[in-house]
This record gives sequence, C-alpha cells and structure tokens, in this order.
Amino acid sequence: MTKIDLKKFIRDIPDFPKKGIVFKDVTTLLKDKDALKAAVDSLAHAFAGKDIAYVVGIESRGFIFGTALAYTLGVGFIPVRKKGKLPARTRTVTYDLEYGTDTLEIHADALKEGDKVVIIDDLLATGGTVAAAVKLVADAGARIEGVGFIIELSFLNGRTKLGNLPVFSAIQY
Repeated sequence: MTKIDLKKFIRDIPDFPKKGIVFKDVTTLLKDKDALKAAVDSLAHAFAGKDIAYVVGIESRGFIFGTALAYTLGVGFIPVRKKGKLPARTRTVTYDLEYGTDTLEIHADALKEGDKVVIIDDLLATGGTVAAAVKLVADAGARIEGVGFIIELSFLNGRTKLGNLPVFSAIQY
C-alpha cells in the first residue's frame, strides 16, 4: 500500500455551508490519482479478509469511495440515498439533524438476512447520517462488519452513535 499523507490533499473551505463551519473538501484528493488510489487502498486494507458480500455507500460522496472499494474487493455495491431518489420499493429511516430531520432510503430487496457488509462514507462528523444507514442495514438483517470513512472529525464524537461497530478512518482531525 502506498504511503501518502492524505491530509495534504484535503482542502479547508471556511464558512461552508454556513458561517463557523470549516468544510473538509475531498475533491482535491479525488483529482490526484495517487492520493485517490491511496485512499481507496487504505479502505481496502482495513476491510480485507472480512468476507463481505457488499459495500453500502451513503449518498453522495460515499458512492465515490464505496464503488471504488467494492470494485477493489470484488463485491457488489448498494446505495443508500436521500428520500425519493430510488425507483423501487424502499426501507426508510428518518433521523435528527442539528436543525430538523432528514430521511435515507435503501431498496427493500437490496439486502437479505445474514449478508455481510461494510458501510462507507467520506466523512464522519456527528454520526447521525451513518447511524441512520446502520439502522437501515441492520433492519434488513444484514451483518455490518465495519464502517469506514476517509475523514473523521474526532472532536465531534460521531463514533459514539455507532456502538461497538468497528470503525476505520484514514484521516483524523
């Protein structure tokens, strides 16, 4: 696995999406072929040997890293999307945000009892979105072998919403 300091490829955008927030922009990592490869390889290394059947990716940047990981591991990919974006019958979960609520969906037939999966997103902050995705997957009866991120904002304690699930993050702030 190539050893690259991935933090060098993350751009900070102050006051986005609102004042006081420093947005961690992964597009600068994505455009560098070596950094992108190193990021996906780090996820693949973390989940190698887990005998998973699927990578579940959370909209939208989780799709980027999740499909690359699924390809690398030779497994299928399942999207978790925002409400109203999936065409077939769905399972739905609504969860709390700092200001209001949001809803995530997965196709009702995407997973079956006992399927082994990992859940991938680009960033772990407060953990609400990924906890909702965990609920969707668990309610389908699948076994979550781990949860992975490129970036973790450790100071926001998002891991606490994931219980005892194994969590991997390539970069911590």
